[in-house]
Amino acid sequence: MFTGIISKTSKVKNIKSKKGGLRVEIANNLGKVKPGESIAINGICSTARKSGKNIYLEYMPESLKLSNLGFLKKNDIVNLEQSMRLNDRLSGHIVLGHIDGKSKIISIKKEGNSRVFKLEISDKQFKKFLVYKGAIAIEGISLTITRVLNNFFTVKILPYTLKHTNLKNKKEGDFVNLEFDILAKYIHANKK
Repeated sequence: MFTGIISKTSKVKNIKSKKGGLRVEIANNLGKVKPGESIAINGICSTARKSGKNIYLEYMPESLKLSNLGFLKKNDIVNLEQSMRLNDRLSGHIVLGHIDGKSKIISIKKEGNSRVFKLEISDKQFKKFLVYKGAIAIEGISLTITRVLNNFFTVKILPYTLKHTNLKNKKEGDFVNLEFDILAKYIHANKK
């Protein structure tokens, strides 16, 4: 389990396709990472196969289908978050690292020192989880939804978040990973 508060970013060192999946090697900017440890990479709960100077990860076809992993390239910057400890503060919201889908960035507008990202609602079934002032994890970052309309929603990115995450490298047309608030998903599931 994670909080959506990104602790570090890292550079992709190598990517290899393997029988429907993907092997990714990133620079280890986290320090000691044990094999089997869970790390969120751009919001995707990932298991470290091995680590040292670099961290080695593997992804299954399902992860490739739901996320933006298929667009990942060598030297891209990824967001990192180690799993939450029971005595940690929950500064963001509960993030599981189970990506629900991806969204295309329609526009990025400057608003003072902040940025407003306008994101496409690509799958209409997701709209039920989008609530004004509700939580969403984008690229693993805990953010607040600032507007919801039929085909898009917006989030505001504060200067600190922009500076310390990979969102500073994103541009219109890029795809980002989405994880909807688990509480919204449970509430909706129990309404049936």
